[in-house]
Amino acid sequence: MTGRGVDQVLPHPGDPELRERFAAGARAYVRLAERAHGRIPRPAGLCLAVGGCPAGAGGCRAGCPGINLETSITRSRGFAAGKAIHYRMSPGNVPCLAAARPGACALANNHVLDFGRRGLADTLDAVSGAGLRAAGAGRDAGQARRPAAVPVPGGGRVVIFSCGTASSGIPAGWAAAPGRPGVDLLPDLSDATADEVTGRARAAKGPGDVAVVSVHWGPNRGYGVGPDQVRFAHRLIGGGVDLIHGHSAHHPGPVEVFRGQAGPVRLRGLHQRLRGHHRP
Repeated sequence: MTGRGVDQVLPHPGDPELRERFAAGARAYVRLAERAHGRIPRPAGLCLAVGGCPAGAGGCRAGCPGINLETSITRSRGFAAGKAIHYRMSPGNVPCLAAARPGACALANNHVLDFGRRGLADTLDAVSGAGLRAAGAGRDAGQARRPAAVPVPGGGRVVIFSCGTASSGIPAGWAAAPGRPGVDLLPDLSDATADEVTGRARAAKGPGDVAVVSVHWGPNRGYGVGPDQVRFAHRLIGGGVDLIHGHSAHHPGPVEVFRGQAGPVRLRGLHQRLRGHHRP
C-alpha cells in the first residue's frame, strides 16, 4: 500500500488531496505516523516502502514472486464516486516497487480503480514502464484474466493469477468485460467459479511450474476465514492450483497446508530455488 502517506515521503510525492471524513490530505497520515514513531526523513529512501535495505547490501531484500499492489498509480484527480477511501501514488515513485523486486503485481483489488479507468490505464502503464509484470487488471477481460509468469532460477515458473471478490469491497462496475477495462472480479465462490479458475490454471501451467491464485477477499480487519473461502480454496487446490495467496484484512492471517504433504513437498524445492527459503 504505497499510496497516501507513503507516497508523500518518497522523493516524488503526488497530489496529497483526499476526500475522507477525517483527513483532507495524505500528509495528515504522515503527521500521525511521526507523532507515534518519530520524524520520518523526507525524502525517504525508496526502500522505505519495503522495510528498508540491509546495511551494506546495495539493494533491497530478496524479491518475492508476487505482491498485492493496493493503490492506483496516477496523477488523475478523478476520484471514483461512491467510495469513502481512495489510494493514489505518484508515477514518479514507482521505482520503490522495482526496489522490492516483485515477480508480479496483483492488481485485482478494491483500490486500483480509485481514480477511474483513466487511473487504471495510468497504473498499467506505470507498472509496465517499470519493467514489472501485472495480473488481475487490464484494458479488457482477456488482459485482466491473463496470468503473470515469473521465471524461477533453476527452471520452472510461478504462474500468478489475480482475482477478487465483492466481499473485499470491489464494486461490481469494476469488473473487466469485453472492450471494457477493469479487474478480474469473481461472480461468487461457487464450485463452478472455482472450476473455471482451476481450468485456467491447468491450461497455463507447464512442467515444473507452480500455479498461484492471489485473491482479494473478505473484509478489513478480523482474523477469521469464512467457510465459503475455505471451501473455495480447497477446491482450487484440489483442481491443480498449488498456492492460494489471500489478502484484504490488512494484517497477517491464518495459513493452512491442505492435503497432507503434497503441496509443501512440491513448493519446498521451488522456494529453495527462489532465495533459499525452506518453508512454503
